[in-house]
Amino acid sequence: MDMHTVVVGTSGTTADDVVAVARHGARVELSTAAVDALAASRLIVDALAAKPEPVYGVSTGFGALASRHISTELRAQLQRNIVRSHAAGMGPRVEREVVRALMFLRLKTVASGHTGVRPEVAQTMADVLNAGITPVVHEYGSLGCSGDLAPLSHCALTLMGEGEAEGPDGTVRPAGELLAAHGITPVELREKEGLALLNGTDGMLGMLVMALADLRNLYTSADITAALSLEALLGTEKVLAPELHAIRPHPGQGVSADNMLRVLAGSGLTGHHQDDAPRVQDAYSVRCAPQVNGAGRDTVDYAAVVAGRELASAVDNPVVLPDGRVESNGNFHGAPVAYVLDFLAIVAADLGSICERRTDRLLDKHRSHGLPPFLADDAGVDSGLMIAQYTQAALVSEMKRLAVPASADSIPSSAMQEDHVSMGWSAARKLRTAVDNLTRIVAVELYAATRAVELRAAEGLVPAPASQAAVAALRAAGVEGPGPDRFLAPDLAAADTFVREGRLVAAVEPVTGPLAWGQPA
Repeated sequence: MDMHTVVVGTSGTTADDVVAVARHGARVELSTAAVDALAASRLIVDALAAKPEPVYGVSTGFGALASRHISTELRAQLQRNIVRSHAAGMGPRVEREVVRALMFLRLKTVASGHTGVRPEVAQTMADVLNAGITPVVHEYGSLGCSGDLAPLSHCALTLMGEGEAEGPDGTVRPAGELLAAHGITPVELREKEGLALLNGTDGMLGMLVMALADLRNLYTSADITAALSLEALLGTEKVLAPELHAIRPHPGQGVSADNMLRVLAGSGLTGHHQDDAPRVQDAYSVRCAPQVNGAGRDTVDYAAVVAGRELASAVDNPVVLPDGRVESNGNFHGAPVAYVLDFLAIVAADLGSICERRTDRLLDKHRSHGLPPFLADDAGVDSGLMIAQYTQAALVSEMKRLAVPASADSIPSSAMQEDHVSMGWSAARKLRTAVDNLTRIVAVELYAATRAVELRAAEGLVPAPASQAAVAALRAAGVEGPGPDRFLAPDLAAADTFVREGRLVAAVEPVTGPLAWGQPA
């Protein structure tokens, strides 16, 4: 567990805090202001609960059953029942980091003081996170409207000491046993609290935030692999000149071109495109890398703006307003988040596609400008990287299927009360798969491009210092260089880990200086 502590206040949280809690086990504390806001909003809910008039979520049923007024003696049972009945997920368990993000982001909204939840319930949420207890949440159950209902319900069930959860040792046990083992008292939900624990976009938002962190690493990694491929293909770096990108001023395009130029600085391989097999221009997959990588970067930046707005939001229905009103609303609809999740799956698929095209070009003797077929040691006896490209192509094909938007679909639910839904959870789940696949695709290009650069170096051409640093770091990570055929899967897995952990970027930056994400310096 990371000893870093994240303090949750009343005004939202940051993407860095989400990643710290979800991935690195940072501790969570409630600020004094948050505790005060929780107590103040609870007084409002208690006052409304004492009145004879029905108030949605406080003294009524839910969804299509909202017309029934619930008597005082049945309200605690109502809150327990909504959690139990909504904890109806099915399928495989979702990842621990997703569940921790889900729980933390729900706590963020609860702490805003707009939900009417008691301070002790919020503190229990923090205690469960800090104990490393992770509720069992399933793949299917959210339509991305009225919140990520089933996933959040499984988390709320753990707070009640019911259902199953994973302990810090990775063992799944009854939640009540885990709470008791850590000295945590299960909560007894009161008016509105069950509903408030379920009604948010927290799952899809958490997955968006983590995907953004991963994609920033992958887009910078892809700038590096594109430069390595350009170098290995004896391409020209002139197309990366800043004055060319200044006249089409998309920010990401200029950044990617600048990153590639930094990687290629001092190369003895570039500029040979007219030597043995004259060509006026490099292929699109090489020449247009900044345009494609850059457009993806701009999309990531837009998605980060949407994520930032959602991180600053208090998503619940009904909400407690500062003037004491408790009002119904539709802020739980996941459309803003769902759209950008789908948009990111599209640009990730296109980045994977252009990476694969460069890999194929490196392996094809008719287009690689003198490299051996499939970068094999003894072509014919050795197959080289032929099937590594097959694997990459299979990943790209799946990426294209994952790029089909989930948010264009809607299936009415709750007896047509919830007649339009966002499918944002589904968009987030497929984006996670797409990001995993993209990492593998970039790793295959890295594997092929570094081998090709080494083969050029064996001919007497001197690679750029940054390229040499990338090759050296990859070899130090256990990924072997050119030579006779061997068992490739371990090499590819090691290259995947190398890219996934950000070690490719870390390897070249001591040479290039920090590779930019925003505007080039």
